[in-house]
Amino acid sequence: MSIDRRSIVKVIAVGGALMGASVLMPRIALAAWSKEAFEAKEQTAAMKALLGSDALEESTEVNLKAPDIAENGAVVPITVVSTLSGVESMSIFVEGNPSPLSAEFIIPAGTQADVSTRVRMGKTTKVTAVVKANGKLYSASKEVKVTIGGCGG
Repeated sequence: MSIDRRSIVKVIAVGGALMGASVLMPRIALAAWSKEAFEAKEQTAAMKALLGSDALEESTEVNLKAPDIAENGAVVPITVVSTLSGVESMSIFVEGNPSPLSAEFIIPAGTQADVSTRVRMGKTTKVTAVVKANGKLYSASKEVKVTIGGCGG
């Protein structure tokens, strides 16, 4: 079997098209993000923009794991786990940050509601995890002391 120049050009063209499509995919995935919520300067405004309400019900079925003291506010590990049924999304808010909404995770049906990430914190403040399940908002909060700020402080 001989490979001619035309076959090589076709392979390169198809490969380039596939690479181009993969570069565009993140933009498609980000199309549904709530710009207003992520740009809000106050936590209540961010919650209302993202979730439609800031009326939260504290729940023992929402477990927020965060350090008591974060030595470096640039990388604060946060884990949120929920045993609620019908979890739709999980969000993390850092009250004292310039942009309080730190993360939102969409939880597909049938998926375990367990997320971990690292957030930036500029100062000692309250971290709140909000779980949307069956159309209701449930939460857990914790004060995290920051010794070296990560948001320019």
